[in-house]
Amino acid sequence: MTAPDAALRLHMNENTAGCAPAVLNALRSMTGVEVAQYPDYAGATAACARWLGVDAAWLLLTNGLDDGLHAVANRARTFGPATAPAGSPFDAIVVEPAFEMFAAAAEAADGRVVRVGPNPDFAFPLERVLGAITPNTRLVIIDDPNNPTGRGVGPDAVDRLAARASHALVLVDEAYAEFSGRTLVGPMLDRRRNVVVGRTLAKAHGLAGLRAGVLVAHPDTLGPIRRRQPPFAVNAAAARAVVAALEAPEHAARFVAQAAASRDLVYDWCRRRGVVCWPSQANFVLVRLGPDATAITGALASRGILIRDKSDAPGCAGCVRIAAGVVEHTRRCLEALDDVRG
Repeated sequence: MTAPDAALRLHMNENTAGCAPAVLNALRSMTGVEVAQYPDYAGATAACARWLGVDAAWLLLTNGLDDGLHAVANRARTFGPATAPAGSPFDAIVVEPAFEMFAAAAEAADGRVVRVGPNPDFAFPLERVLGAITPNTRLVIIDDPNNPTGRGVGPDAVDRLAARASHALVLVDEAYAEFSGRTLVGPMLDRRRNVVVGRTLAKAHGLAGLRAGVLVAHPDTLGPIRRRQPPFAVNAAAARAVVAALEAPEHAARFVAQAAASRDLVYDWCRRRGVVCWPSQANFVLVRLGPDATAITGALASRGILIRDKSDAPGCAGCVRIAAGVVEHTRRCLEALDDVRG
């Protein structure tokens, strides 16, 4: 698997091998009439329902998972009992370090972000998250696995959170579920109807540029969110690509296998050089390079290798996040790291 461009984009957690050839074929087959018409989502919805093992009523296509985050945050404003004073902002709990869009989506919906800091080892701080829940909490956002640490959360923790915060929506971002091999999509969504799962085809399936996301929840929970969404939020090309990508699961499986091998390469590199890193369940690894992390990130960029400087994220001083995908890309990055570190 090779990337279409010479520069290595190891800073966005993308599928650097590209999408499946079947996706390109599907896009090329689109007619002028199809482009001129508003999209029909029947095929994409059915494909996602088969992929996730749910009835179509349990899912909503979104314009990338970011769109889904905003949709859930907007619904959170009026979710649960009206215990907050009229006109006051609701509380949205975000567990740090976190994907930046979590706080952005909550704030865009007039939410007040309550940040729960990380544990030293980045293990999920369940007890402190439970302690942060108040009657004014309307939204709890977590990612499993976490970005940027790659650490997992697991269903038991989510179950306890959803039970404690029954008056709030609990949004679980599963953008990296293909790499962790774990999902909450299943009986929990019936038992805990305040839980919403976000999925994306941006990572393992390589559709980041087309913006294709999915929200999954009980139909009663999803209904008010669905009614708030524009009728044609997902474009026709993305809808066509979703079907083609899900009909070529072997492409995503190959990339997931490459990511696992690449993570092992990063772990080995860190172990042999005495560099701290954290076991990851995603397609990236958080590595602590120390005070020179920002300078090293810049030096790699000058060589056309992009990694993410996470030094400013809570608990991540001196850390970088390196996407782990195509093995040959990982090798090139690690060789360059040796050169710039001296």
